Amino acid sequence: MTKRNVYIEKVKKQLDELNAKMNKLETKSQDAKVDARARYKEEMDKLNKRSKIAFKKLEEIQAAGEDKWESMVTEMEKVRDAFKHSFNYFKSQL
Repeated sequence: MTKRNVYIEKVKKQLDELNAKMNKLETKSQDAKVDARARYKEEMDKLNKRSKIAFKKLEEIQAAGEDKWESMVTEMEKVRDAFKHSFNYFKSQL
């Protein structure tokens, strides 16, 4: 397995884990009081947007050739970290 494939698998696993945790939080937010649900929905929409951006960036790395993917790693990690930070912030608000 190439270094690129190992990296892609690692990031995909991290993003999948964040999405699974995000889905659990979404379920939990359904039990919230009506006034809090709107705030939770707004935050979940933000998380979903960050998730889509992260997976899109991952797809770009997957499509990149062996000679280009390493130059994309820094941007991928910024996007992943922003998603992770947003998730952790949302989780701390519950």
